[in-house]
Amino acid sequence: MGEDILHNWQKKSEEHQKSYKQFLHRADKNKVLKALPELHDEAFSRIDCLQCANCCRNYSPRFKTPDIKRIAKFLKMKEGEFIHRYLYIDPEGDYVLKSKPCPFLGSDNYCSIYEARPSDCQRFPYTDEDVILKRQNLTLKNSSFCPAVYFVLEKLIATSK
Repeated sequence: MGEDILHNWQKKSEEHQKSYKQFLHRADKNKVLKALPELHDEAFSRIDCLQCANCCRNYSPRFKTPDIKRIAKFLKMKEGEFIHRYLYIDPEGDYVLKSKPCPFLGSDNYCSIYEARPSDCQRFPYTDEDVILKRQNLTLKNSSFCPAVYFVLEKLIATSK
């Protein structure tokens, strides 16, 4: 029947940024939150992060204190050594990676610290939680490089009409 929603998604996401912004601004919070679990599951039944890894290639999660402690222990490093080697403090005051792509991303798109990865990585792309509405600028940015965010926004808009 219709074309695959994910076909040419990056171009379509770029073209739809204004409508995403308008939708997120006026969205019925309860209706969106009720729809998210099913849309999140549907997105990830169609999208394989290991084929993409745009998030790991181009952006850094925040490394909070519990993340730093857990990852340093996992890597058998002192926390200070871990911070010195991999992190810096960004303008918002968060620890983030010094380099892109993520130094823990393998050539096969697997994460070498997956079991201990930062909570931002565990939660990304936030398509199953209220962050999608609470942090609208983040959602818009994420929709430009994550096909799952694009997919969920497109489906939310389609079902709200």
